[in-house]
Amino acid sequence: MIGFSPLFITLLFIYILSFVLWTRTIIDCLKMETDKGNKRLIWVIIILITYLIGAFLYYVVRRPRRILELGI
Repeated sequence: MIGFSPLFITLLFIYILSFVLWTRTIIDCLKMETDKGNKRLIWVIIILITYLIGAFLYYVVRRPRRILELGI
């Protein structure tokens, strides 16, 4: 039986965490983002196409502004 290397386990763990972050960002955007001016659609497309970069941009750029505007 071949064992898993520590590098493989570390990379798998990083991949799973990034996938969870990406999924959580899409769900947050779909549930909480206003559909005024198609902002929701644009952000979902950005997050889907750019994966982690889009998720990071959403949390840094849009989410704080949305919380200030809507309070959610």
